[in-house]
This record gives sequence, structure tokens and C-alpha cells, in this order.
Amino acid sequence: MNGDIPLSVILFAFGLTLLAGLSTGIGAAVAFFARKTNTRLLSTALGFSAGVMIYVSMIEIFPKAKESLVAEVGDGMGYTYAVAAFFAGIFISAIIDKLVPTGQNPHEQVSVTDISNVQRSVRDKNALYRMGLFSALAIAIHNFPEGLATFFSALEDPALGISVAIAVAIHNIPEGIAVSIPVFYSTENRRKAFFLSFLSGLAEPVGALFGFFFLLPFFNGMTFGIVFGIVAGIMVFISLDELLPTAEQYGEHHLTIYGLIAGMAVMAVSLLLFS
Repeated sequence: MNGDIPLSVILFAFGLTLLAGLSTGIGAAVAFFARKTNTRLLSTALGFSAGVMIYVSMIEIFPKAKESLVAEVGDGMGYTYAVAAFFAGIFISAIIDKLVPTGQNPHEQVSVTDISNVQRSVRDKNALYRMGLFSALAIAIHNFPEGLATFFSALEDPALGISVAIAVAIHNIPEGIAVSIPVFYSTENRRKAFFLSFLSGLAEPVGALFGFFFLLPFFNGMTFGIVFGIVAGIMVFISLDELLPTAEQYGEHHLTIYGLIAGMAVMAVSLLLFS
């Protein structure tokens, strides 16, 4: 089926995925040049990202999965397969999350405000450097399915892909901070810290490449529905397990909720305008 998709659309989907993944570099830049994290803005932005992901997953992506599967196997079984695929996506994300050691989980974000405290409290620079390396690896593991989600969303609908890519990019910024701070203060090398942060984001285009070479060639109505159901589950899990807890950690509860609602509203209006 990849032959039916114009090359321009495929390249556009790859480009979006690459940009979303490399936004970890923005987080590294923030860590190096900002004296203090604007936690209120970051909290609102992460809530906004979660709102976009949850809304688009439940209102746009899951219904498309259900519609495709129902067309292939009928109402009852099609709906059942869509639900199974959705929870399979959640299960896959949860397994990935469990494989990452707690101390290096990227959900435990680092604030630029705490840089001086980190610098003063660390006695073993090797241990801090290892923390940065493990954080980069953990983030790369988490970014792989996000790249898959962004890529297939963009293939289905470029406007949808842009929305998903923006949401993913926003939540990659604090992940870039989490990698760059410990590496920088253990090595005092901005270039190395930025490079590792930048590199961790490359897992997203790698996820897109995996989807292109191993999933897209076998695409039909059935595989499309299953993949989209899994993508919806992955995005909901990321929102509930990563984005919202991180937003709460960075700022006030109400700012997170306001951002969440704003993200849903913006996504709803964009879908109305471009549908």
C-alpha cells in the first residue's frame, strides 16, 4: 500500500517526526541559557500537549481504527478488534515504561531552577554522567512509539500529523532538560550534553523508519485499523502517565487543567476547520 501514498506525503510525515524528536535539543538549549525555568508556562504547555493527544486519540484516531476494522470484519468483531488494539497500545507503552529503571525514568523531570542545587550536591561526577546517559537511553526508548504515532498520523491526515507532532515536540522539551543537565555538570561540556540530548530525540524518526519498512508494506484495512488503535492507546498512555504528572510536578494543578482544556479546544476547532 505504500505505493498508493505519494512520496511527498511520506517525506512530509518523516519531516514532522524528525522535527518533533529533535525538540529535545530545545530543552538542552533552555537548560544552558535560561537562569530559571518558567514552570508555569511549561506546566500549561504540557497540559496543552496532553489535551491535544487525548482528544485526537479518542475523537479522531480511535474512530478511524474502528471504522476501518468494521469495514473489514463487521460491526461486532470490528469494534472488538479496535478496543483490543487500543489496550494493546497501552500495554506496550506500560511494558516499555517498566523496562526503564525508576531512577533514570524520563518522567522524573529536572528543572533548570535546580541546576545550582544539582551542582552543589553531586560528589561523584561519574555517577551524574551515568545518570545523564541512562536518561538519554530511557528517553530514546520512550520516543520510539511516539515516532510511530506521529508518522502514521501524518500519513493519514497531514493536519492531524501536525497537531500530534506539536504535542510530542512540547513534551520533548523537558526531556531534553533531563538529559542535558546531569551530562553538562558532570563533564562541563555543553557540546556533549547537547549532542546526547539531541541524539535521544532521534529515536522518533527511527520509529517512523520502522513503521515505513516493516508495517507500511503490509497495509490494508485490517492492519490500518489495528495500527491506528495501537497508536491511540500509546498516545493516551503517554498523556496520562507522562505529560499530566510532569505538568503537575512543574506547576500548579489548575494551570495543568487549563492547558489540558485549551489543548482539547484547539484540537476540536482545527478538526472542525480542516475536516
